[in-house]
Formats: sequence, structure tokens, C-alpha cells
Amino acid sequence: MELIAPYLIACLLLVVAGVAKALRPAGTARALADLVPLGPGGLAVLVRWGSVLEVALGVVALVFPRPVTAAAVAAVYAVFAVVVAVVRARGGATASCGCFGAVDTPATGLHLVIDAGLAVSAAVVAVSAPQGGRSSPSSATSPWTGSRWCS
Repeated sequence: MELIAPYLIACLLLVVAGVAKALRPAGTARALADLVPLGPGGLAVLVRWGSVLEVALGVVALVFPRPVTAAAVAAVYAVFAVVVAVVRARGGATASCGCFGAVDTPATGLHLVIDAGLAVSAAVVAVSAPQGGRSSPSSATSPWTGSRWCS
């Protein structure tokens, strides 16, 4: 499980960014205004609920690094990468993505690469982790306890 460290970092980032967006949804709502056809109040509510789900996924995926949680993390980061690409295309390199609940979070090319890389690492974890039941002797160990993944 070579990519477990980036996967765990991705999960932790979901928690941190989700908490930031839940506390300050306005920056993310402004960043999404062109992409989601809701008014500012509706977008703020959407961002708050989305951030709660983001935190929940991050925590569950950290505690239970399984194929299904890794696939969900991969999907979320793939969506983030698409949003960053669209924001960059519409507003240039200084456009904000609102990822940490702040207006001044730029949607840079590096940001796009990081989101895509975290999506790929989570997808690799999802595909390469044991699928449940008793794990085989050659399967990876849990990153937290050293025990077998799905034993």
C-alpha cells in the first residue's frame, strides 16, 4: 500500500478544509456562484452542508481506510480538481476556489495538480486494498495499528 500516506493526508485535508468552510462558507459560496445557480444564501447553506459531509467523510475514511471510503475520497478530490480547473479557466490563476473558506485561496495550477494527485492516490488505495473478509497474508497492514486491513 505505497500510496497510503497521501491518502491519509487527503483525508486529513478534508477534515481541516471542511471545518474551515463550515465556519466561513461565504468564500466558497462566492467561488461557486458561477457554477451553481443558487442565490448567495442558498449557496452558503449548500456549502455548510457540503462541508459537514466533507468532514464526516474525512473522519470515516481516516478511521476506516477501506476500498469504499478510499473510492469516495478519490471521487471528492476528482470533483475538487474539476472545480479548480473550471474556476481557473473562468477567472485566471488568481481566481479563488474557496477551499479553506477564504476568498483569498487561489486556484493555482499546483492546486489542480495536488487535487488530481490526491484523487489518484485514493483511487489506487481503493483498488489495491483487500476487499473484505479475511485478508490474505500478502495484503497490506492497517496504517494505524499494523494489523491486517480487513481481518
